[in-house]
Amino acid sequence: MGLGNEVQKILSWTSVCGNLVLHLVWLILHLIINVWYSVLGIARMVENTLISSGLLKSYNAVNISKVRYLAVVIDSEEARETSKVLELLCWLASIGVKSICLYDREGVLKKSQTAIIEGLNKSQKAIVEGSNHGTLVEHVDLEFVSFADSKPAVAKAANLLFAKHYASTKPEKPNFTESDMSEALQAVGYGGPEPDLLFVYGPVRCHMGFPAWRIRYTEIVHMGTLKSMEFGSLIKAIHKFTKVHQNYGQ
Repeated sequence: MGLGNEVQKILSWTSVCGNLVLHLVWLILHLIINVWYSVLGIARMVENTLISSGLLKSYNAVNISKVRYLAVVIDSEEARETSKVLELLCWLASIGVKSICLYDREGVLKKSQTAIIEGLNKSQKAIVEGSNHGTLVEHVDLEFVSFADSKPAVAKAANLLFAKHYASTKPEKPNFTESDMSEALQAVGYGGPEPDLLFVYGPVRCHMGFPAWRIRYTEIVHMGTLKSMEFGSLIKAIHKFTKVHQNYGQ
């Protein structure tokens, strides 16, 4: 009995030590990961600051002509921060982006359309008047889209295709292609240009229901939350996009 008790004590002590070692290893790994992400965050912040200040010369010349149409998807809760939306639009205008599609799932941006357009015009006017050299600010064309726009678009396009191909007396019924659907959406007024680049601002890494038929070849970039946006990260994302060769599905 005495020997059995001793063995049990040893096993119990070994188990406790093993748990302590595992816990210690977990704490060390957790610390290493936290330090690593902190270092990455600091490095990213420094880089964005250098880009914003113009000290990184490679980012000073952005070929904005490659971004003919830009889409900005914003989480609906964050879209209520009109001042941040206006700040983002002013940054994009200063870079030279001329056509922007603003989207949020619940239509918050669409409801604030008048305020956003007026605010952007006032900001651009103030920039021009405040410049001693008469800085030219490009006019920005804005499109406002919400998830609600997708439902009638698909329904009308489907009805058009049905009436054209399936309601007829022809015995052979064709198989719909991607181009057929695109032409139908265009015919019912919901085609719209396809963005070259799409920025997502919000907690999730997805396009939040942006019309799928308009982003077949679109480059999608998650930019973090709207409240933590930085001008440097905006320049960096656009610069990276302009340096990548687009095959457009070929």
